[in-house]
Amino acid sequence: MDVGNNYNQILSNINRISNNIKLIVVSKTFSINHLKPILDLGHTHFGENRVHESIDKWTNLLKENNNLKIHLIGKLQTNKVVEAINHFSFVHSLDNEKLAIKISKEENNLGKKIKYFIQVNIGKEVQKSGISIENSSQFIKFCVNELKINIHGLMCIPPANENPNKFFLKLKEIANFEGLKNLSMGMSNDYLEAINCGANYLRIGSAILGTRSNF
Repeated sequence: MDVGNNYNQILSNINRISNNIKLIVVSKTFSINHLKPILDLGHTHFGENRVHESIDKWTNLLKENNNLKIHLIGKLQTNKVVEAINHFSFVHSLDNEKLAIKISKEENNLGKKIKYFIQVNIGKEVQKSGISIENSSQFIKFCVNELKINIHGLMCIPPANENPNKFFLKLKEIANFEGLKNLSMGMSNDYLEAINCGANYLRIGSAILGTRSNF
């Protein structure tokens, strides 16, 4: 698989529509060696699912390259909040009050703030994480006004076997109502639809890196 060529093709597809979009290459489970062609091309935004896997993989490179931005796109447990704040630039999975309170407390303790997307359970799926649509407005205000968390935008994962557009547009509607400008939505199979619905952060893995492997 030509990872570099895949990356350039995806980037070309994105830039034909807009050049104001952040491409997050979902690097979870892939080794740095597999990612090297993309790193060599100067890409800086990567997405990981697990806190400890990401720390083990990226810590040395982060010391060498201040431009790297690592995004936590998987669920964040409260017992890993301190490690996450110290390691990641973005967390895409803020999804409950307990976690938000823990983040606010530890950011104050550490004297450090990073950027967060609130995950909305846009398809009302019981098996998925995310704040409910009905509670999203109250939760956003709680995080911003009371906890002073840097809410960068909203994130969603639409139901797998449905047309994603109505879910993407619903997330955009919520974001617009709350005055949030950033939307993390769209993956390998639906990123073009997501862009057309207002996404400006895309999480793309398999279309660039191929089938996931363990290392």
